[in-house]
Amino acid sequence: MKYPALSNYVEGKLVSDGHNRLDVFSPLDGEVISTVPLSAKSDLDKAVDAAKRAFPSWSNLPIKERVQVFYRYKYLLEKNSDELTELVHIENGKTISEARAEIEKSIEVTEFACSLPQLTSGEVLEVSKGVECRIERYPVGVVASITPFNFPNMVPNWTIPNALCLGNTMILKPSEQVPLSANRIAELLKEAGLPDGVFNVVHGDKEVVEAICDHPGIEAITFVGSTKVAKIVYIRAASKLKRALTLGGAKNHLIVLPDANTEMAASNIAASMSGCAGQRCMAASAMVGVGDVDHIIEKLCEEAKKIIPGKNLGAVISKQAKERIENYITEAEKDGAKVLVDGRNYKVPGKENGFYVGPTVLDYVRPEMKIAKEEVFGPVLSIMRSKTIEEAIKIQNSSLYGNAAAVFTQSGAAARYVSDHASAGMIGVNIGVPVPREPFSFGGWNESKFGVGDITGKSSIEFFTKLKKITTKWNPESKVNWMS
Repeated sequence: MKYPALSNYVEGKLVSDGHNRLDVFSPLDGEVISTVPLSAKSDLDKAVDAAKRAFPSWSNLPIKERVQVFYRYKYLLEKNSDELTELVHIENGKTISEARAEIEKSIEVTEFACSLPQLTSGEVLEVSKGVECRIERYPVGVVASITPFNFPNMVPNWTIPNALCLGNTMILKPSEQVPLSANRIAELLKEAGLPDGVFNVVHGDKEVVEAICDHPGIEAITFVGSTKVAKIVYIRAASKLKRALTLGGAKNHLIVLPDANTEMAASNIAASMSGCAGQRCMAASAMVGVGDVDHIIEKLCEEAKKIIPGKNLGAVISKQAKERIENYITEAEKDGAKVLVDGRNYKVPGKENGFYVGPTVLDYVRPEMKIAKEEVFGPVLSIMRSKTIEEAIKIQNSSLYGNAAAVFTQSGAAARYVSDHASAGMIGVNIGVPVPREPFSFGGWNESKFGVGDITGKSSIEFFTKLKKITTKWNPESKVNWMS
């Protein structure tokens, strides 16, 4: 194996009990690169106990002292960027450039966390003569983050810097398909000076997720993954009276008007549908062409054919994922969709056992088709046709999801119309992947998110803290009215 067998990380050290283990495959070539423990509830208990012991001293540090750890952590992310990039590339299968962009986003969210002392300074107001009210923020306690396979480094770092800078202690449960980055993050946090027990990693599968939802010592949970599981986690965690914010799947629609800049639209759409092999909740998986957009579709197909698996297109996560994606394409073709670019049965020379799907463009997809409604999570674009922008919005609004939507046009009025009427939390104008940059927060609508607030940016402050309101009066002579 390329990497040693993994262990849980609890209270600053690796702990290995008698676990069943799962092989970890590299999607690049199908080789086993490590093994990961399938932890039990008792393993989670140890991690929660460690986090609870670490909480008093960590939370009592002034926030300006806590963020010093993350200034150092940001430096270590930058210093080890090449190594972290390679690790994501190998365990997830995305290209080197995509893996590097993921690390750069982790650096950006860490940089935002370092600004939290300026954003959480509290509020003070003299509400009546001699009477002062102020607000102070307190951490909620031990929190947990359950993260997916598609961003092994970035999604954990959506929550780690903010949650810990705000004074919480944490349990991370990474995807068992990409567990290597999580342990490396733990090592870098320790090197940055994070006290033992403040951050812990517990590996495993469904059993550990259920234990996290049920554990009485965990106060809040974030989750990123499929909508089906996001619903289950949210309901189960909320039923145990925990704070919960769970992000699910997506079916992002790109509405393309005839006046769109052909080159810009085609290249953006091709990049959006194929980036990270389509395995991201911001991928464009549905395009709605308004009127005559054949010239844009023609150019889009030219751009798609330049995207080559094993060169500038990464692998999908597993053999099962490859089969599922290709089955969606085959079923859509049988239902009447026209395959303009076909990425099925792709083999990369020298990596014949890797899990690759080439870019695929389907035209004349109807809104009622399975591929038009469900999240494919692969480099596949389904093109639907509409006569008017209102009809296009109706198609977008009919989706159960609401992560992102975009419009390609040179008309400000049309862009404003889509921005106002699309049912999605993140909107792009001539941008195929409208991911907000910090300090703006990441989060969708509808069945793309369950819970209040967003997972990153300023919005995350509300999730990871609770408010204490203090009213003070010292001068008895200042009785002026009933508020005094």
